[in-house]
Amino acid sequence: MDIHALLKPEAVKFVTTVSSKKMLLHAVADLAAQAHGLDAPTVLRALMDREALGPTAVGHGVALPHARIVGLDEVKTVFIRLEKPIEFDAVDRKPVDLFFGLLAPENAGVDHLKALALISRTMRETTICATLRANDDVETLHTIITENQRQQAA
Repeated sequence: MDIHALLKPEAVKFVTTVSSKKMLLHAVADLAAQAHGLDAPTVLRALMDREALGPTAVGHGVALPHARIVGLDEVKTVFIRLEKPIEFDAVDRKPVDLFFGLLAPENAGVDHLKALALISRTMRETTICATLRANDDVETLHTIITENQRQQAA
């Protein structure tokens, strides 16, 4: 699985106005609607339902909100970097500023898990996270995320 194929450049955003978990999930849903043509209310509802099961913040300022969407034909992703970190019920109790949203078909099975694992591995890299936090240009953010996998494969 290739992160470059998962994350389209138009699915990356730098956000300055989010101050709560609910606002962030709205931003993820809106970005998914803009970048992938999905229905924002459907995405928001699915993300909120998933968050109700347990927080998707994994620590170190990173969260991986994810959900299954009825009618989706393939895994879709979005990435948001916040200017100011927000409380997101992280396991380490630290605020979160890097959000990698993953939306999967209802019956995605192993593809959903592979995509989540790939994103998780990518976002565990402290140098990648530090570089993401040092940039606010969406093209640069996209390149940082996608080029890491290519460099490791070389």
